[in-house]
Amino acid sequence: MGNSSATALERLLRPLSQTLTIELARALVSVQADVETQTRYDELASKRTEGQLTSDEQAELESIVRANTLLGVLKAEAQAFLSHAKPA
Repeated sequence: MGNSSATALERLLRPLSQTLTIELARALVSVQADVETQTRYDELASKRTEGQLTSDEQAELESIVRANTLLGVLKAEAQAFLSHAKPA
């Protein structure tokens, strides 16, 4: 996803930070891909490097990358929220 797309995504999701709670923000920051998803990503990325991806696999890889980008933006918003939140 290009930088302008990430910036647009950040603007789109920014209102979410206005409704975050400390608990939700902490949960978002700690989210990680499960082992199955990470393993599949690694497999697809390797096949892509070798030039052996099918069109379906390319679409799957792009989907994982988009989801990861979305998660990254959500985590950044949550981290920013936590950095400005008053300690409980």
